[in-house]
Amino acid sequence: MRMIKTGVRTLGRALLSLLILSGVVFCAARLAPGDPLAAYYGQRAERLTAEERVRAEERLGLREPLPVQYLLWLKDALRGEFGLSYKYKLPAVEVARSRLGGTLLLGGLGFLVIFLLAPLLGALCAWRENGPLDRLLRGLGNLSSCVPEFWLSLLLILLFSVTLRWLPGGGAWTPGDGGLWDRVRHLILPLTAVVSGHLWYYACLVRSRLLEEIRSDSVLLARATGLGRGQVLVRRCLRGVLPSYLTMMAVAAPHILGGTYVVEAVFAYPGLGALVYESARDQDYNLLLVLCLFSAVAVMLCGLAAQALSAHLDPRVAAGGEEDRLDG
Repeated sequence: MRMIKTGVRTLGRALLSLLILSGVVFCAARLAPGDPLAAYYGQRAERLTAEERVRAEERLGLREPLPVQYLLWLKDALRGEFGLSYKYKLPAVEVARSRLGGTLLLGGLGFLVIFLLAPLLGALCAWRENGPLDRLLRGLGNLSSCVPEFWLSLLLILLFSVTLRWLPGGGAWTPGDGGLWDRVRHLILPLTAVVSGHLWYYACLVRSRLLEEIRSDSVLLARATGLGRGQVLVRRCLRGVLPSYLTMMAVAAPHILGGTYVVEAVFAYPGLGALVYESARDQDYNLLLVLCLFSAVAVMLCGLAAQALSAHLDPRVAAGGEEDRLDG
């Protein structure tokens, strides 16, 4: 019964968050300057007469007051109908689904690389604390973490695509080719930009957490029994850091997703990020709302998954949550 109540409470908070997000995005998009008819009619929008413009806005539901527009959209959304994309003349969900694979590939690979390399780099730096390798990795990591994804993406394009001509600087494949190696070559620079912007940040957090574990009383006692620093690091410290690391990566999911969106826009990579930019630029309201809601759901699911894993791996997490509920 307690699990059911917790699940219902969590679902209720998630639905309320999505409702608030949809309302904010809906109002902000429609109050932004611009002409949504330009996305629907293209260059023909400039030649529409006043009467034709009024009829077009009525057909798209843009003449109603803003609260009425939102309630009508919400009514359709509850039935699974999220409206038509003005630009593509297709259901907004279908357009987003067609670009989902690109983002899952780029963002998923980026997340996987960061997830695997961050604890390895953090453990290596903690093992050689304040040594030459630790100082070098910290210097390079701090430098890469301070560089925005869009600037790093432009730098990579300038260096490896324009100057050296080693790798393509945009898109996901070469027209007329599209083979496996061609797709891999197009993926290298965007993936490098995604990973470089986040890897050291989480590796540094792992390093700090490992150093706290190394200096704990239980680890000092283990060192006194004759275990080396490397053995203690692997056998005890990494295991103790694992639950907090999973929670940490739940926080990483929205950051990496946001970085992926920026990188996709710079590299013209056919994913959700480029689509978000296009829909915001063209005021394609329905498509923009679908993309924002999808991103929010993805972040919520990652957070719930990490919370469940942390509670499973470390019973203290679940016990702490139960104590908080009792205290409340």
